[in-house]
Amino acid sequence: MRVGALLAWPLAWLGFACLGSLAGLFLTAVWRVDPFTGDIVREFSFDNFRTIWEEDVYRRVTLRTVGLAAAVTVTDALLALPIAYYMARIASPRTRAILVVAILTPLWASYLVKVYAWRIILAGQGPLNWALEPFGLTGPGYTTTGTWLVFSYLWLPFMILPIYAGLERIPNSLLEASSDLGARGLGTFRRVVFPFAFPAIVAGSIFTFSLTLGDYITPQLVSSTQFIGNVVYANVGVAGNLPFAAAYSLVPVAIMIVYLILARRLGAFENL
Repeated sequence: MRVGALLAWPLAWLGFACLGSLAGLFLTAVWRVDPFTGDIVREFSFDNFRTIWEEDVYRRVTLRTVGLAAAVTVTDALLALPIAYYMARIASPRTRAILVVAILTPLWASYLVKVYAWRIILAGQGPLNWALEPFGLTGPGYTTTGTWLVFSYLWLPFMILPIYAGLERIPNSLLEASSDLGARGLGTFRRVVFPFAFPAIVAGSIFTFSLTLGDYITPQLVSSTQFIGNVVYANVGVAGNLPFAAAYSLVPVAIMIVYLILARRLGAFENL
C-alpha cells in the first residue's frame, strides 16, 4: 500500500500527460480546417490521413526522414562500437573515467549552441571549407549530407553509453574461454562480443532513430530540405492547419511503435 500510494500520483500524472496528450493529438487529427473561413471544423473525418497517403510529396518527406534517421543510426553504431569497446575492455580505469567525462560533457552544452556551431562549420566560408580548400575539396554545406553529419554528432553519446554498458557486462572468463578454445580475435568478436553488444546497439538506436525522426530545428538551420518535423512546424505556425499537423505528427509515432516492438523482440530493453 505504501509503494502504491507513493507511485500513484507520479503514475497518474504520467498517464495524464502522455496518454492524454496522445489522445488529444489523435482527436485533433480527425478534425479539418474549413477552406473558406480557415476555422477548425470539429467533425470526424479521415481527410488529413487520406491527404498524407495520397499526396506524393508527403510520402517522399516521410521516406526521406526515415532514411536519414536510419543513416544516422548506422553511422553512430559504427562509430560508437570501437569507442565503447576500448572503454569497456582495453582502457585503464583512469582513461575510462576521462573518456566517460569527455562523452558526457557535450550533453551539458545547449542543443542550439551545438547546432549553430555546426552551422558556422558548414558555412561557405566556414572552417570546414577552409581546411579542405588546399586539397581541392569542399564541404557538404547546408544540404542533407550536412544534416546527417550534425545529427550523427548530436546523438553519438546516446549510442556510445548503452553499448559501453553492454560490453562492460561481458565476463572476462568468456573471452578467456574463447581464446583457450582456439578462437582468434575476429572469431571471439563475432561469437562472444557482438551477441552481447547487439541488444545494446538496438537500445542505443532507439534514441538516435527517434530523436532524428522528430527533430525539426537542425534541418531548419543547416538544410533547406523538408522533413516530417519541418512540415508539422510549418502547418502549426505558418499555414495554421493544426488538424493536418496533428495527423502528420502521428506518422513518426506509428513508426516508433513498430520500431519499439522490433527492439523489444531483439532484447534491447534488457540493457535499459
